[in-house]
Amino acid sequence: MATNYSPNFSLPKRVKNRIKFIIIHYTGMKKESAAIKKLQDPKSKVSSHYLIKRNGEIINLVPDLFEAWHAGISSWKNFKSLNKNSIGIEITNPGHQHGYKKFPKKQIFSLQKLLNVLVKKFKIKKKYILGHSDISPGRKKDPGEKFPWEILAKNRLSFWHNLDQKKIKKLREKKINTRIDENLFLKNLYKIGYNDVKKFKSHKNIKYLTLAFQRRFRQSLVNGKIDKECLLISKNLL
Repeated sequence: MATNYSPNFSLPKRVKNRIKFIIIHYTGMKKESAAIKKLQDPKSKVSSHYLIKRNGEIINLVPDLFEAWHAGISSWKNFKSLNKNSIGIEITNPGHQHGYKKFPKKQIFSLQKLLNVLVKKFKIKKKYILGHSDISPGRKKDPGEKFPWEILAKNRLSFWHNLDQKKIKKLREKKINTRIDENLFLKNLYKIGYNDVKKFKSHKNIKYLTLAFQRRFRQSLVNGKIDKECLLISKNLL
């Protein structure tokens, strides 16, 4: 692991047991070198604790016990502004704006090694390993629908449903019973941890929340529409 520190972090040092979450991001920039430079630039006011390059090399940018600036306006369960309670990991990927790519195996292998170390060190629950879009729906899309959450879950580094993919696919795009099922879906999301549910009353905002859920748990179709498959997955996750 290379050390290449960023000046973008907050003082004072955190207490170890304050760290509850790991938040995964993609860099969302065309060039890897430009992303690293941005995370080290005092003017950018952004950083993360780690960056994983496409070749699998891990760079440590901010020491674990300091607060890096990666999550922004965010919430999960009863936690708000998650920078103070989390470790941020950036993964090199051009993202949705610059030709979103699959994550290379080397990169994911390095991520799993790093997650194993951090989970052990900070006693982090697998359900608290999240994507940026989970904690900031409507504002963020990363790490996106190509990120292998299911593979992480198989290695106990994430949470996932235990439904048969072929069976539940039959419910895809089957209409729900409008308002009753929509409310049930939103209640389920709130129980899972999506904390902005109460604010998501307008049709536009419900769509953003559904997109975030699909990018995480129903990655093969991300359309922002609640169907019977989404509803069943949300029930199973509880």
